[in-house]
Amino acid sequence: MSYAILKTLHLLAIIVWIGGMVFAHFFLRPAVGVLEPAVRVRLMHAVLGRFFGAVLAAVAVALVTGLWMIGQVAKQVVQAGGHFSMPLEWTIMATLGIVMMLIFGHIRFGLYKRLSRAVPAADWPAGAAALAQIRSWVLVNLVLGMLIVLVTLIGVPR
Repeated sequence: MSYAILKTLHLLAIIVWIGGMVFAHFFLRPAVGVLEPAVRVRLMHAVLGRFFGAVLAAVAVALVTGLWMIGQVAKQVVQAGGHFSMPLEWTIMATLGIVMMLIFGHIRFGLYKRLSRAVPAADWPAGAAALAQIRSWVLVNLVLGMLIVLVTLIGVPR
């Protein structure tokens, strides 16, 4: 697969993930704050379920395309007789990207699971607590995502 196609897919996956976090954290969450707890928790559960499905796909695409691009560049360098040394920006991007994926795994398979148990039980305080934890971890991931974007675009001072 061509590097340009891989990079495009990689960037689109990141746009979905980071853009969705910005939307949910800064626009959706404050807007639903006026709703009654039962309605708010049900709505956020439904929205997050859809969003987390998209993020799961985005994570898979970002991981596969990122590794594939690194592999392609490494292969080209070695075939040309050189020694591949991954740039610091790529190392930071890959490391923080994996940390983000792990945090997302905690959000999706831990915290969202708690939210999913609270909704059918009509346990609105437990649902609100799960949402608060999700919000905190989403903010951490959003900061990491923005840091990755800055490091990738601006670089690291040497």
